[in-house]
Amino acid sequence: MHITIRVPATSANLGPGFDSLGLALDLWNETVITLAIEYTVRVHGEGKERLSAGENNMIVRSAQKLAESVGKHLPPFHVDCINHVPLSSGLGSSAAAKLTGLLGANVLLGKPLSSEEILHLATEMEGHPDNVAAALLGGLVVSTVDNGKVFAHKLDIKMHPTPLGHFEPPFHITVVLPDFHISTRDARTALPEQVSIRDAVRNISRAMLLTEAFRDGDLELLGKAMTDTLHQPYRLSLIPGAQEAMDAAKRAGASAIALSGAGPSLIAFSPNRDAAIGGAMTRAFESAGLQARIFQLRMSSHGAEVHI
Repeated sequence: MHITIRVPATSANLGPGFDSLGLALDLWNETVITLAIEYTVRVHGEGKERLSAGENNMIVRSAQKLAESVGKHLPPFHVDCINHVPLSSGLGSSAAAKLTGLLGANVLLGKPLSSEEILHLATEMEGHPDNVAAALLGGLVVSTVDNGKVFAHKLDIKMHPTPLGHFEPPFHITVVLPDFHISTRDARTALPEQVSIRDAVRNISRAMLLTEAFRDGDLELLGKAMTDTLHQPYRLSLIPGAQEAMDAAKRAGASAIALSGAGPSLIAFSPNRDAAIGGAMTRAFESAGLQARIFQLRMSSHGAEVHI
């Protein structure tokens, strides 16, 4: 049996949607799982030198987690990964690995869990649903957890026709990833334990405007709504050159920009692909002593795929 699993990168928060909004991106990890006599992992691309080649790999551990949750024996398997999602980037590499393992194990064990149950298990492992929900469902997803149950809703985004007769989102995405490591723990520790009512109301109103801006394809409104007072100011201060890069992106023509997840990536939205935006952000990071990579992307309207 050969199981091919494709999972997209994701950008969470998108400014005011802290731990609740996620967007799937057209940047994919592809994994082939085959039965074997022991657990082995071969990685090509991103993380090749860092990821475990055995049972400690997150894909294998996630698969074993699903097997434990349903009380079934998981046969050993070989994993062959082609990774395009950078590690520790704020682009959902951890969520992608967990979903890959869960989806693979679900097939190997006869599909004992529904998609909703897999989302619940992935959220339990991640600690919040924003990345895993977007990676599983695709598009723009709002999600929350209530009494241990995950609720996720995929929002419609207005598509524009192209000269070739296709339909695409009304925006282009530029992601810039500086060569800087920020751990999830540090990113969480930097946040205040309490926020003011004023800041909470500010984020609630902007999150609502943000979803409407995506629905309508209104980049001007997106730029006004994609601001945050709950997490972004505290995390940006941890990343050298990040605020300067955001300012540079706006001067170069970005309609909206935010920290991607907990960072260190920045995600910028513009009407069309514009190399000047990525170049401006890269130069700002270089001025702070950091090299950076540019990813020119589109939203992915569909999520994880499993082929048997």
